Amino acid sequence: MVSQQLFGECSEILEQTRDNWARIRCNYDGYEGWCTANHLTEIDDVEFERGGKSLTPEWVNELEYNGHPMMVPLGTPLTAMKNGRANWGKNQVHYKGKTWEPAEARSDAKAIRQLAYKYLNSPYLWGGRSVFGLDCSGFTQAVLRWFGIPLLRDASQQATQGESVGFLQEVRTGDLAFFDNGQEGGKITHVGLLLNDHEIIHSSGKVRVDRIDNLGIFQAENIQRVHHLRIIKRFFQQK
Repeated sequence: MVSQQLFGECSEILEQTRDNWARIRCNYDGYEGWCTANHLTEIDDVEFERGGKSLTPEWVNELEYNGHPMMVPLGTPLTAMKNGRANWGKNQVHYKGKTWEPAEARSDAKAIRQLAYKYLNSPYLWGGRSVFGLDCSGFTQAVLRWFGIPLLRDASQQATQGESVGFLQEVRTGDLAFFDNGQEGGKITHVGLLLNDHEIIHSSGKVRVDRIDNLGIFQAENIQRVHHLRIIKRFFQQK
């Protein structure tokens, strides 16, 4: 598994095979991959362009799918819906719960910290993008999505975005730290969200808070340095 497409996200079908597989491009981050075709339902151009940005705010949220209850996790995007309703092919979707509107979200240090902490102890899952399992870049992508900030999918891609921060001592809550494999000119392999100049929350085994210094991340419980700091980027603007 290289990534996940979340329930309700739109994508474009690029190629289909006779044995029920489809190559798709996720509309949110442009990531491409293969999935089984029965995980997809075709919608018209109007539904596709609707593209709402609301998210489900509770740990588990109930919607109605073809007249039956269905549970979706924290941060499920309510895209291609209008007033909580959608007709996706032959499928009827109705959501009447609370919503989170990224365009209206406060992006101060307290709000960023609270949203990031919702994912604490979620298990690491390679390619994962939901609270039930996510990788390092899936975690940072998910947190910044709450504030309407779109990130690309992989850590190396995310490192090309944002504004550079020169020193760890200059960071603000919400800045992202990127790490390489410790070799000269090495590829970016890890990312986490900085809480301050000495703490980072990131997905490594699970979503956890560790200490960070100019050399990288230090895990006290294992008494070892696990990632080599390469670059810091800023995505939240000063308010």
